[in-house]
Amino acid sequence: MINARLIKSAPAAMPFIKASVFMMWLGLIFNILATFSIGFMIEKLYKQTITSKDMIITLSLILLSLIVRFWANIKGTEYSYHASTSVKSTLRQKIYDKILRFGLCYSNKVHTSQITQVAGEGIEQIEIYFSLYLPQFFYSLLAPLTLFAILSFFSVKVSLVLLICVPLIPVSIIAVNKIAKRLLKRYWSVYTSLGDHFLDNLQGLTTLKIYQDDEYKTQEMNKDAQHFRKITMKVLTMQLNSVTLMDLIAFGGAAIGIILALHQYYMGKIFLAQTVIFVLLSGEFFIPLRLLGSYFHVAMNGMTAANHIFKILDEPEDVTGTQSCDFSKAEIELKNISFSYIPEREILHNISMSIPDNSMISIVGESGCGKSTIASLLMGFNGYSQGSITINNRELKDLDPKNLVHHMCIVKHKNYLFKGSVEENLRMGKKEAAREEMDNALKMVNLYDFVYEEGGLNFQIQDAGKNLSGGQQQRLALARAILHDAKVYIFDEASSNIDMESEAIIFKAIHELKKKKTIIVISHRLANVTDSDIIYVLNEGRIAQQGTHQQLMTQDGVYKKLYQQQSNLENMFHTQPEAHHV
Repeated sequence: MINARLIKSAPAAMPFIKASVFMMWLGLIFNILATFSIGFMIEKLYKQTITSKDMIITLSLILLSLIVRFWANIKGTEYSYHASTSVKSTLRQKIYDKILRFGLCYSNKVHTSQITQVAGEGIEQIEIYFSLYLPQFFYSLLAPLTLFAILSFFSVKVSLVLLICVPLIPVSIIAVNKIAKRLLKRYWSVYTSLGDHFLDNLQGLTTLKIYQDDEYKTQEMNKDAQHFRKITMKVLTMQLNSVTLMDLIAFGGAAIGIILALHQYYMGKIFLAQTVIFVLLSGEFFIPLRLLGSYFHVAMNGMTAANHIFKILDEPEDVTGTQSCDFSKAEIELKNISFSYIPEREILHNISMSIPDNSMISIVGESGCGKSTIASLLMGFNGYSQGSITINNRELKDLDPKNLVHHMCIVKHKNYLFKGSVEENLRMGKKEAAREEMDNALKMVNLYDFVYEEGGLNFQIQDAGKNLSGGQQQRLALARAILHDAKVYIFDEASSNIDMESEAIIFKAIHELKKKKTIIVISHRLANVTDSDIIYVLNEGRIAQQGTHQQLMTQDGVYKKLYQQQSNLENMFHTQPEAHHV
């Protein structure tokens, strides 16, 4: 019921938990004081010896007790809130730091959906463990002992019977725990598996629609959802049954105490006031543990989530590079690079490229030939085991990932824009960017007039840029990349699926960057790369040709064939409206 590692992982929360327990205990003391005053008042009423002074004192004590308990409850809740806040920030920071230590290839170690689930709902469950369960656990140990110490002055026998009955609740909790552990382990396994499948299907939705396989995946997801529903209902059933059992023990134990107190009064061993006090306080022996039992299942869920978090935190880390590279220039060499996502299927075969400083090189070829894989390797998103990639004669693997990401920037065909202002989105490229820098970046991608017509840098972007056209989304993402001011820019199909005007603007900006940056362009449209310093033509994962546009057009190879095909298609597209008009 206590996870020592989990408690040690958030030491800053413990002072708040202790303060919360003290406030609960203080409330108990004043509750006992009020009960004593009520008991003695009832006895005086029965004996008809009560005075107005006694009534005023009793009512004053009851009022004072209510005020103190109300204040203690507020303060206890406040301390619990601080404890839970401390835990959430600490654990999320640990997960974040661990992902950073995994490096850019973190997804090879842990699924993104799993990180999202444990850092979201998982930590919310752990918050309840710290804010409710732990304070209640310690208070549940303290409350019965405090009551026994005070009430034993009236009757050791009744107090001892009540104290002996108290452990029956934790015994029932322990018995349920054996079932709950297995069930909650299955629950979280099914839950994370459902998240993995959902994310995979969502990311591959376009492919599923193309191959008309979405109906099959829908049925699979329905089965997974039904499985999750059933395991969730089993967890809820277990919780309901255990609550019923704990209610039976709690109310039964209190009833035994009351009956025994009444018997002691009948035998003349305790006074009426003492009997009333036992009747009113018998439930206080059991209520704290009964409440603990209601928190127990949530706490168990939190501890199961904690095990998943510790599994991530305990995952061995690959040794990442620590060297820094001087990016005042950027000369990149790929030598004999071969790569595969799975051993049976090699994507790249013995690739060698030379990318001079302040040059623009392009990588072209048909879809699936490995162009984007090269971009991922250059950015460090995927590790490589064969061959060598060097930047300024330093092995890419040996470079500090932070150093690499700071000086290399990739712009893909789909870049995420966050909900918020234009300024907030731009500052993700450069946090300390001045207004003039942001304006210049917007001018470079021809968005300045549009943004200021819509309210300036405070113009609110909807989630994923839904209130922008595809071309505007891509240009804003490019402006953000320009602000990042990297030395090396990789444009991976950056002008794919956008309007011709935006495509022209983007490549105009790329040519402007070319004057002082090293540019790598991956493009399906060959007309955009004709003025590259070097064009590498990939075919089935191998370099089929390399050279300038003019050199490649003099050869009867893959490049000339693709270029002529695209030119013919574009000519047909441009002449069709005119022919129709005639």
